[in-house]
Amino acid sequence: MPQHEYSPRRVAGAILALAIGGFGIGTIEFAMMGLLPNVAEGIGVSIPEAGNLISAYALGVVVGAPILAAAAAKLPRKQVVLALMVFFTLANFSSFFAQDYPTLMLTRFLSGLPHGAYFGVAAVIAASLVAPTKRGRAISMVMLGLSIANVVGVPLATFIGQQWGWRLLFIMVAVIGAITVLSIWWVIPHQPAAHDASFRGELRALKRLQVWLALLIGIVGFGGFFATYAYIAPTMTEVTGLPSSVLPFVVALYGVGMVIGNVVGGRLADKSVMGSIYLMMGVIAVVLLVFSLAVHQAWSALPMVLLIGASGSMLVPALQTRLLDASPGAQSLASSMNHSALNIANALGAFLGGLVIAWGWGYVAPALVGAVLAVLGLGIALLSGWADRRQASQQAQ
Repeated sequence: MPQHEYSPRRVAGAILALAIGGFGIGTIEFAMMGLLPNVAEGIGVSIPEAGNLISAYALGVVVGAPILAAAAAKLPRKQVVLALMVFFTLANFSSFFAQDYPTLMLTRFLSGLPHGAYFGVAAVIAASLVAPTKRGRAISMVMLGLSIANVVGVPLATFIGQQWGWRLLFIMVAVIGAITVLSIWWVIPHQPAAHDASFRGELRALKRLQVWLALLIGIVGFGGFFATYAYIAPTMTEVTGLPSSVLPFVVALYGVGMVIGNVVGGRLADKSVMGSIYLMMGVIAVVLLVFSLAVHQAWSALPMVLLIGASGSMLVPALQTRLLDASPGAQSLASSMNHSALNIANALGAFLGGLVIAWGWGYVAPALVGAVLAVLGLGIALLSGWADRRQASQQAQ
């Protein structure tokens, strides 16, 4: 029977299994930031050197997403996500045993390799299980695991790591990975590869202008979001004047915003993919601009943190759906590359935000940089929409 005619219970179970994997990935991606001092002390390096462990993971995401997705193009999708989650689980388990800095750097890089490919293939699976009008919602539910990780998984992992040792973070995530493997094996129906799928066919996605424009929207537009979030802790303490003890609440508030944004963003994407992208790029620009004005008082800054998390995550389902639409026959690669793009956005935003701080413009400046980047992302989105309309007009003639 057609994929989208599975029972609602079967579909919900499959999406939940994929979301559990996203929860594990989100936990390991963000919990390392809160445990950096502990990690640095544990392996005898400085905190900036320990920060390179986060960069090693991000590099793994950027490298692994296109390579693994394209290499697995001819394999059944269920087997692909199973293999990726097994790899992720074993890589994190190996980090528990890493006794020195170089070994830990290697295991963090290896842990990042399956990240983008997992979310990319998981999005394709989720979209295939529902009617076309519900794809955005299904994709957002998979991504919800990543958002919930910021509310539950990251604070819990940070607490466990601080109380009983930072290495237990990797055991915790490995256990979540093992649960994901069992869940995927148990509830997700057989997912054959596309009949014409091939490594070369997946690479054909890279020849499509709309794929590159969608990725560029993510890199530039989402870079604005990360320019602000990367420096949210010093901004809250130095500008808003909050004590550092409140920072876990600030991070959790941001995570709650991400959860809300994922749910709303999926529904908006089902109504209009490009309309949703236009709307959210504009909203991100306005939210960041208002944040730069509101950040001086706690009563106004904290609600804006919630809105920053919500507005940024609202964009992701639409971008993921746009890449699926722009890459028929090569959806796994294009969808996976979205996470490479978002990690590049993370690096770009953090770099530009740090640059204006280094120039002495203060901790408010990254939000202004972010607003400018969001406007540039909106410009790229409008260009993409114009190219679509132009192509449709030419085909109609």
